[in-house]
Amino acid sequence: MKLLVIRFSSIGDIVLTTPVIRCLKQQLGGEVHFLTKKKFHSILASNPYLDKIHVIEKSLSALLPALQEEGYDYVIDLHNNLRTRRVKWALKAKNFTFKKLNLEKWLLVNFKINRLPDVHIVDRYLATTKSLSIHNDGQGLDYFIPKEAEVRISDYLKSERPFIAFAIGAAHATKRLPMSKIIEICQIIAQPIILLGGPAEAEVGDEIATQAGAHVVNSCGKLKLHQSASVVRQADYVITHDTGMMHIAAAFQKNIISVWGNTLPAFGMTPYYGERKNKNTSIEVNALACRPCSKIGHAACPKKHFNCMQQIDIESIKKALTKKS
Repeated sequence: MKLLVIRFSSIGDIVLTTPVIRCLKQQLGGEVHFLTKKKFHSILASNPYLDKIHVIEKSLSALLPALQEEGYDYVIDLHNNLRTRRVKWALKAKNFTFKKLNLEKWLLVNFKINRLPDVHIVDRYLATTKSLSIHNDGQGLDYFIPKEAEVRISDYLKSERPFIAFAIGAAHATKRLPMSKIIEICQIIAQPIILLGGPAEAEVGDEIATQAGAHVVNSCGKLKLHQSASVVRQADYVITHDTGMMHIAAAFQKNIISVWGNTLPAFGMTPYYGERKNKNTSIEVNALACRPCSKIGHAACPKKHFNCMQQIDIESIKKALTKKS
């Protein structure tokens, strides 16, 4: 049997597909392949449950002949857009497609009417494979770090443990705490903190570390994704926005303080632990009439006040850091 799983992007969404990959491999056997964009290849490159990863480099058209030669028995489409429909049409294999619930999300964003099922997206992904008799093994998410990407915490901190990893980035500004708020949080925390983020957060990270104190170390822009994941794996707690790093932290069963701005936990993409103990504390500003303003995010607050992040209770974050599981 040969199966193709499709998810083009992004980091968090791909990490959330890992239970499907594992369950397909362990419960059906055969070959499990994955189709994604080239820039996300490294996320899955060390996954032992995958036999082959296909990546879109220049165009989907250039890749289709190679996919057709594979002779897939089943295609599991966990992205569900026009391009994935094109793949399914070209492969002519029996396929199973993830239901995106776009209408329900639109109602919640535009009219604050919540018709979304109280079901995590991982369970919805797995439901896509129900016809193949796949069941959730309850083991949560997977994330595999290559040995060469492991980070020595002693290179960053004099005292290795316990420390907090603070992922300060996010793809959209309305998912990120303002710099002043991050500084406040760091200032009320006594433990060592390593700031995580990409090159875009490097300058902000330097400013935060300068103003927050000597216990804060900025690694933004200095570590690649797997290296940041290694820091997260070794952390005592992880503070994060609604980002891919949040899901990577959940894959390592970490204690997470997730901070929510324009998006909602109700979208079904909170840290996922499977049948293991839920170690996440969600921090959000409830009862805002304008929230959620998007299912993804904006470059700036549409209402100009940014209350979903400006009104985040700093003390609740400090309190959550005492509730270690």
